[in-house]
Amino acid sequence: MPISETSGLAEQLLRLTRRLQRAQKHHMEPLGITPAQARLLRTVAHHDGPPRMADLAERLEVVPRAVTSLVDALEAHGSVRRAPDPSNRRVVRIELTEAGQSTLRALRDARRAAAEDVLAPLNDQERDALGGLLDTLSGPPGSRC
Repeated sequence: MPISETSGLAEQLLRLTRRLQRAQKHHMEPLGITPAQARLLRTVAHHDGPPRMADLAERLEVVPRAVTSLVDALEAHGSVRRAPDPSNRRVVRIELTEAGQSTLRALRDARRAAAEDVLAPLNDQERDALGGLLDTLSGPPGSRC
């Protein structure tokens, strides 16, 4: 494939990504959660046990100060709480609250609604074809760039 066609595909993918992000942001607004806060909530939920702030910063690939700001906002929202580490009192762990679990469910619904907005023009056959292509491009589950 010529470079110009590859560049065109890259631009299409970037436009689609931005469109999906805007749709997700729109559907998340009523929840009072930003996309960055949603990402932190998902990271806490998928961690083996309550993570340390440093674990979150590493996983999210941000500076620790950014995690502190996100945790502060989510704590004020009632979605997470800070808890002492039982084996090291200097370490703080981040736990999801019941409200945080509920927020995660609402976020999943918002993400699905956003995806449906973007996929609405496609019929079932086109969705199946797109799903196969995305599986090929995304690689095995858990793979990262």
